[in-house]
Amino acid sequence: MADLVACLSTGKGTWVEVAKLINNEKWDSVYLVTNDFGKEKFSADKEVKFVLVDVNKGMEAMKNTIVEALKEKVSGDVAVNFVSGSGKEHMALFSALMTMGVGIRIVAAADSEVKEL
Repeated sequence: MADLVACLSTGKGTWVEVAKLINNEKWDSVYLVTNDFGKEKFSADKEVKFVLVDVNKGMEAMKNTIVEALKEKVSGDVAVNFVSGSGKEHMALFSALMTMGVGIRIVAAADSEVKEL
């Protein structure tokens, strides 16, 4: 399959959707862009790697953190989900992936499967 990169932050009920995405597909690796609270509180049935960002530092700093964490770890096409988090986090993740030159496939959880949008 591919790697999954998803935001995991604010938004009522969004963590359930992220968990469905992780559990309903066979991913090479799963990377969650989140904060310390998300790393501490989120649990999944499969292994995930956390990319910790500080939303108070601004979008460019978040983007740089994401690039540094993911470079040489993801390549080719990356499945991406933005259901959780704020616009700042979404923009930082999108910009980081574009900077790294990877292909982006937007995915969402649909019942017991993952759909590409």
